[in-house]
Amino acid sequence: MPSTQRMSRCRYGSFALVVAALYFGLMETILPAGPPRVLPPGTIPADTRLGPLRGERGDFSFLPAQSSEAWERRRKDIRRILRVTLGLWPMPFRSAMDPVIHGMIDQTDYTVEKVYFESIPGFYLTGNLYRPKDETVRRPAVLSPHGHFPGGRFLDGGLEDVRRQIARGAERFEDGGRSFMQSRCVQLARMGCVVFHYDMIGYGDSVQIPLDVAHRFRNSRVKFKEPPASGFYSAWAELHLQNPMGLHTYNSIRALDFLVSLPDVDPKRIAVTGGSGGGTQTFMLCAVDERPLVSVPAVIVSTTRQGGCTCENISGLRIGTFNLEFTALHAPKPLLLISADDDTRTMPERGYRELQHHYRMLGAIQNVSHVALLQFPHNYNHVSRAAMYHWVNRHLDLGLAEPILERPYHRLTRERLSVWNDQHPRPAGDANAQQRILQWLTSDAGRQIAALSPQDAKSLQRYRRIVGGAWDVLLRRLPKNAEIGFEPIQSRAEEKYLETLGLLSYRTIEDHQAKLPMAVLAPKEASGRTVIWVDEEGKSGLYANDGSVDRPIRRLLDAGVTVIGVDLLHQGEFLAADRPRKRQHSLPGEEAFAGWTYCYNLPLFARRVHDILAVIAWAQGDDLQSDEVALVGLHGSGPLVAAAVAQAQGAVAKASVNTRGFRFVDLEDVYDVNFMPGAAKYDDLPGLLALSAPTRMWLAGEGKEAPAIVKAAFASAGTPENLKTFSGDDQEVAKIAVEWYLR
Repeated sequence: MPSTQRMSRCRYGSFALVVAALYFGLMETILPAGPPRVLPPGTIPADTRLGPLRGERGDFSFLPAQSSEAWERRRKDIRRILRVTLGLWPMPFRSAMDPVIHGMIDQTDYTVEKVYFESIPGFYLTGNLYRPKDETVRRPAVLSPHGHFPGGRFLDGGLEDVRRQIARGAERFEDGGRSFMQSRCVQLARMGCVVFHYDMIGYGDSVQIPLDVAHRFRNSRVKFKEPPASGFYSAWAELHLQNPMGLHTYNSIRALDFLVSLPDVDPKRIAVTGGSGGGTQTFMLCAVDERPLVSVPAVIVSTTRQGGCTCENISGLRIGTFNLEFTALHAPKPLLLISADDDTRTMPERGYRELQHHYRMLGAIQNVSHVALLQFPHNYNHVSRAAMYHWVNRHLDLGLAEPILERPYHRLTRERLSVWNDQHPRPAGDANAQQRILQWLTSDAGRQIAALSPQDAKSLQRYRRIVGGAWDVLLRRLPKNAEIGFEPIQSRAEEKYLETLGLLSYRTIEDHQAKLPMAVLAPKEASGRTVIWVDEEGKSGLYANDGSVDRPIRRLLDAGVTVIGVDLLHQGEFLAADRPRKRQHSLPGEEAFAGWTYCYNLPLFARRVHDILAVIAWAQGDDLQSDEVALVGLHGSGPLVAAAVAQAQGAVAKASVNTRGFRFVDLEDVYDVNFMPGAAKYDDLPGLLALSAPTRMWLAGEGKEAPAIVKAAFASAGTPENLKTFSGDDQEVAKIAVEWYLR
């Protein structure tokens, strides 16, 4: 028996059994003229991605790893997700801080000083430094972010409120209770710690980016239905992963740099604690930076909500991972959680048990604890602070007798705590401050990524680790068990091939059930090669208007190549009245801030790439068992195919790509169907093409020469001959692409 006949008989496995039934007329359907449909007219696929978008309220559980080895792999992945989406991959250049410490206030048994320095050139981080007055050479230290409480580090709750707090047992003293921000700093200094209490962007002395921009943008801009033209939340900022949460986290890293640089601080005994939004800063810093020993995020970590401010939600952050897992990155080091009668109230039943399992698996169950103070609303009151003092005392080895209780102190006013005065004038908070900061971040990242351009095999490996690692985060991949399957629905036998229509299903990384209408054209003398033809019109791209197979597809079938066409999400049978989608959906009422939508939902571009990856996996599986899989992306689908090849980890043998000169950076609408947050930062579409090396590639739409980074990648892989470019007539692209593939 000739090999081609043997392959055509056995190649299709279980898929062939169903198709055979269709072929012999048991389920045969006569298809109407025109490109065929899988589902009846007016019916759309039962794909759960068509349902409501996910937001920051829901079920955000944490599934602990089963072994320390599995956790270490997961830990590296989650930390990379954090650093990429925060804009810290690669880490911005740490410029000289040159901190200014002035205006010491003697409070008898401790001192308070005023601090400011440039966390990045031209942007000032401000705060107060609390120090004990004893002569200890090296002291433990505590970094103290304040959170979204009114006034920030200058909080003054007023006399009437503090008296109510004292009456219900939440506070002990009037002066101290009026500012729980100062109270924890004072007590920690009295316990022997150096404390740096620093401003969030827009609070206190941090005036260069307004509070309304960093924290209230969703309310102040939503009525315009669009992001601003520049600055945070603009298309440019999203394309370069520049966001307030990233700047907050980088400020926390620089605040820690400052704290450990002090001669009286022991860099091995550092704690971080804050409440509410300060709790978010606490677990985020401890997730991305190894230096803190003790973490105490108060009234924030929850399995029901992830943070309600624009500074706590950013594109790409919470796809398949959530705050509880970010918090778990601190393990096995000491972690204390504090809950109240707010969104953290369910932690005793959902969340803390998983963390206990996690710490027990790592052999450090003694290093995790949880205090549920459900009798109090959202707070960081004296009862919560006392729990923190005891935890810090034990794990920073302070050696103090317990219980530890606050004593009265003289509260300082905003005027006395402010770092700005006549000798230290406040920096200008002009309208262009944002743009200058973001321009510096763009230039710094651009220089670092340009320096990664591959020159040889070793530098190509580094490029793949940094730029490829970033694209892995932006696009994500299919889950390990994607449950991919194909359900044949109808079939039609032609003279030289069999057409089978059906639904490809798979489980996505977002835990959706995807259902893709698909056409499989199998020649009767199959060669073992399969081409997945990706078209902006979906599987209709295989056909002429009269329903006959288009000429380039016939050429492939005549050569024994199986051809697959598929309706990616929001193509073909997903559409009502054949109206192509022009914009992506956003969360209702949140058009102004793309981070709300893309924090919890992959962009459409990434979802379509996953659709292609699922088809590739099916084609290589037991059903079709293709010996070789190739991709073709010509009519507006070239960028999708480039991304799929880059993410397919060598599963694609050949690719024909017409980019039509597309660049993500040219997109001005954050909800364009091709918008991908972060894409412009990591070498844009040429970066994806470069990551495809050494896959054999036919490239059109880029002119006579491929982009320099693409040529460099193929040369560094030792396969410059695998890259072919075409710059002829766009009408000839399909014909010439097919001929190149068959050669």
